[in-house]
Amino acid sequence: MLEMQQLQKITETVRKARYIILKFTDLIGNIRGRTIPSSHAQKAFEEGIGFDGSSIPGFAKIEESDLVMKGDPLTISLLPDYIYGRPTATAICDILDSKGEPFKSDSRYICKKQFEKILDEGYMPYAAAEVEFYLVKNNNGNFEPVENHVENNHRYFDITPGADLTEHYRMDLCDALSLMGITIEREGHEVGPAQNEITFKYADPVKTADNILYYKFVAKAVAKQKYDWIATFMPKPWNEKAGNGMHMHLSLFTRNGERNVFYDPEGYAGISQTCRYFIGGLLYHAKALCAVVAPTVNSYKRLVPGYEAPVYITWSRKNRSALIRVPEYFAGNGEKKRVEFRCPDPLCNPYLAYAAVFEAGMDGIRKKIEPGDPIEKNVYRLTETERKSLGIETLPASLKEALEEWESDDICIKALGKETAEKYLELKLEEWREYEKNGNSKSVTAWEVQRYLYM
Repeated sequence: MLEMQQLQKITETVRKARYIILKFTDLIGNIRGRTIPSSHAQKAFEEGIGFDGSSIPGFAKIEESDLVMKGDPLTISLLPDYIYGRPTATAICDILDSKGEPFKSDSRYICKKQFEKILDEGYMPYAAAEVEFYLVKNNNGNFEPVENHVENNHRYFDITPGADLTEHYRMDLCDALSLMGITIEREGHEVGPAQNEITFKYADPVKTADNILYYKFVAKAVAKQKYDWIATFMPKPWNEKAGNGMHMHLSLFTRNGERNVFYDPEGYAGISQTCRYFIGGLLYHAKALCAVVAPTVNSYKRLVPGYEAPVYITWSRKNRSALIRVPEYFAGNGEKKRVEFRCPDPLCNPYLAYAAVFEAGMDGIRKKIEPGDPIEKNVYRLTETERKSLGIETLPASLKEALEEWESDDICIKALGKETAEKYLELKLEEWREYEKNGNSKSVTAWEVQRYLYM
């Protein structure tokens, strides 16, 4: 039941808009949708609009193709007028079958089910994300960062006028996201030239996945319409430059939201035994999770030593060479106690990624999986012999290896459901086969740029 304030906001947004762009994600995480005149808003939000589900890879069979996209009125928001040159709103849809029931392969529905499952176990899950991207220009068929005028490639927190050409863009993007009701916490220049990150406030996993969907869409729209740039979330656009990550921040509170169950002032890094078990689950299932959180061929060009991307399955506090980090910016602040899972990248489907990652962490709690001893050293500088003696394993080195781990560990199948998992697996195997046809290389290939640059 919508509150009066929510109804007023929805009515006002529809009244101001001439068009409404309805969105959802396919299984891979691509943004799909269609546009309606605002005069058709009531039908779109109350009944939904039919579409051909068999034309969306991994959705419905051709003999069962009739699906319905129904707008979630709580997600409706206005876009800046300059993006489409007229007053335009947007909303995220849930997918229904012809009987009006949730479509089982709808990513958002899968994430909602995981959220409700955790609530039933007595916890309130929260999630946040650090989503990185590059701003790129097309220079006579060669794609390069818009800041190729600067020699120094390590540009973290660079705000030098004349060197940083992207500050105005980041402010424009923050303005657009704020207009949409997303609470911005900070923005800044990342390590690579013209690499950016804007951080928004944490929320439940469904809401955070919604925000990631909007963030990516609007980042691309502002870049294209206002600057004639390309915003790319490709994990590794160039061999020699830092990759784009999407570090996940995860926590559990009591169901009423009053207490962070990950916090224990007496524990290592201020974390509780429950948190340790959660970390244990993530580490135990890390290899299989890669198929969902690092889901492309290009993802594994990022997951290599030397670029602050995690490769080794370890955990620690503060330590950015570990796969799982316990941040300690403010050690005594129990409300902010969380874990950071560092291997995901922005091309993952955020709904499926949060569903799978929380399923892994909760599996650790249910089975009381110990994470082992934390590693305080820089893991990148350990020798292979030292890592072996410490029992440190590595993440899969390719999408193919990740899919093989998927089949030997059913954690993602539990999170996605058997039927959806099989569809997802087939789509990813097809992606790998297509890549092999175009040449298997340790370097970033032209095929990867063509396939992933605009995702």
